Amino acid sequence: RYTDVRLVFAPEKRIAFFGGDADNFEYPRFDLDICLFRAYENGQPAHVENYLKVSPQGPAEHDLVFVSGHPGRTNRQLTVSALTDLRDRVLPFQLQTLYRREVLLAAFGAHSLENQRRIDSDLFGIRNSRKRSNGQLATLLSPEFFAGRVEDEKAFRSELENQPTLRPVVDAYNRIDQAETEMMRVLVSGFLLEGDWRHGALGFDSRLFRIARTLIRAAVERPKPNGERLAEFRDSNRAPLELQLFSPSPIYADVEEVELSDSLTDLASRLGPEDSLVKQILAGKSPRERAHELVSGTKLKDVALRHQLYEGGAAALEGYSDPMIALATLVDPAARRLRRIFEESSETEQEAYGQIARARFALKGNEIYPDATGTLRLSFGEVSGYEVDGKTIPAFTTFAGLYQHANDHQNREPFDLPPRWIDRHDKLNLQTRFNFVTTADVVGGNSGSPVVNEAGELVGLVFDGNIQSLSGDFAYSDEQSRSVAVDIAAIIEALDKMYDAKPLVDELVAGKSVSR
Repeated sequence: RYTDVRLVFAPEKRIAFFGGDADNFEYPRFDLDICLFRAYENGQPAHVENYLKVSPQGPAEHDLVFVSGHPGRTNRQLTVSALTDLRDRVLPFQLQTLYRREVLLAAFGAHSLENQRRIDSDLFGIRNSRKRSNGQLATLLSPEFFAGRVEDEKAFRSELENQPTLRPVVDAYNRIDQAETEMMRVLVSGFLLEGDWRHGALGFDSRLFRIARTLIRAAVERPKPNGERLAEFRDSNRAPLELQLFSPSPIYADVEEVELSDSLTDLASRLGPEDSLVKQILAGKSPRERAHELVSGTKLKDVALRHQLYEGGAAALEGYSDPMIALATLVDPAARRLRRIFEESSETEQEAYGQIARARFALKGNEIYPDATGTLRLSFGEVSGYEVDGKTIPAFTTFAGLYQHANDHQNREPFDLPPRWIDRHDKLNLQTRFNFVTTADVVGGNSGSPVVNEAGELVGLVFDGNIQSLSGDFAYSDEQSRSVAVDIAAIIEALDKMYDAKPLVDELVAGKSVSR
C-alpha cells in the first residue's frame, strides 16, 4: 500500500470531460479522461518489478480484452418484490431529490463565475447520479424486462419446490418481503434524518452538519469495543473518516446556507410542518432563517477545533455550545432508531439472499456469477461496436471526430476545446483512435481500470459506460451495453504532441527512466 502518491499529469477539464453532462453515459465519446500518478517509497519513486507494459498501437476491433477493477455494486439477484420497491419508491424519491438539488445549484452557479466554481464538483456529482438513476428506472419500467424477471423468479421458485433439500429456501423470499415492507415503512424519514454513508442525511444537506454528526457520534462510538461501533467508526475505517473530518478544504458559508435551507424545506414538506421533530429542528424559524442561524453561528469550519472536540470526546462536547452540534444531537436519537431498522432489515435480506445464491449455484452452477461487491474482479470482453435503431455505432472514435463534434456545436460549452487543442490541432495525427468500447461487464467503481490485451499489455483505461450499460445494475447483455475507454494510442499522441511530454511517453512505452 502506497501512502505517498503524487500527480504527474492531468489534462484540462474541458478535454477530460469534453461534452459535459450532455455526453455523459453516451457514445460516441471524445474524452481524454486520464491522470498519471507516481508512487513513492522513502521519498523515491517506487521500484516495481511487475507492471503492465504498454501496447502503443492500442487495441484492434474484435480483440479480446480484459478489465481488472473493483466494480462497486450490482443488483442482479434482487427479488421481484425488492425490484418493485426500487422502481416504485426508492428511485422516484432519489430522483426527486436529485432534480431539486440540481436546479438549486445550477441557479446558484448562474449568479457568478465564482459561484459556479464553488458548486461545480457537487453539481457534477448530482448530474451523474441523476443520469444513472434515470437509466436504472428506465430499465425497471420496461415491461419486457420486468415480465422476464417475474417469469425467471417464478420458474426458479418452482425448481426449489421440486427439490426436497432446497425447498426450505423458498422461505427466504418471504423473509425478504417482510424486510422490504419494514424498510419501506420508514423510507422517507430514514433518507431525510439518517441517509447513508455516501450521501448523509438528505434533510440536512450541509458539510458542517455532517462534521457535527461525526463529532457527536465519535464521542459515543469510539469508547466502544471495535465490533460494537457503527461501521464508519471501526478501526478499518478510521483513516478515511479522519481524513474527511480534518480536511482543510474550504467550506463556503453561502453554499452551506443555500443547500441547508433547501434541504430543511424539503424535510418540512415531506414530514409535515406540524411534525414535533420538525418543529424542534426549525426552532420557530423559516428554513432559510434557520439555515442562516446555524451556518453563521457554528465554529466548525475551524479544523483545529474539530481536532480538539474529536480527541476530547464526550467531555469536550459537553462543555461546548455550538448550534450545529446541538442540531446533530437533537436529531441523533431518531436517526439512530431509523438506522437500526434499516440495518436489521438489511441483515435479514443479506442472509436470505445468501441462501438463495447458494441454492442457485447448486442448480445452475457457474452460469450466473455473483453480484459486484467492491471486491477485485477480472472481466473480459470484445472490442466491438453495436447497433441502435438500425444505426451502426463504431467501436472507435478518433481525434478527427473530436474536432467535428466541437464544430457541430460551434465550440460552445460544454463542447469548447481548451486553447492548446485549438492552437496545436495541426500537430496531431487526426486518425489516431481516441475512445473505444468493449463488451466487458463493468459498473460504477471500474473507472480508471486498465484494459489489457491477450498479451497482458495495456491498451486503454476505462472511464465510463454507454447509456445502455445502466441496465447492467440489474442484468447484463452484450447486445448494446458497452464500457467506454480511452485508447492508449490517444494518450501517447496527446502527451507527445499536445503536452510536449515526450519523457513521459518514453517511460510509458520503453520503460526508460526519467528525471523525477
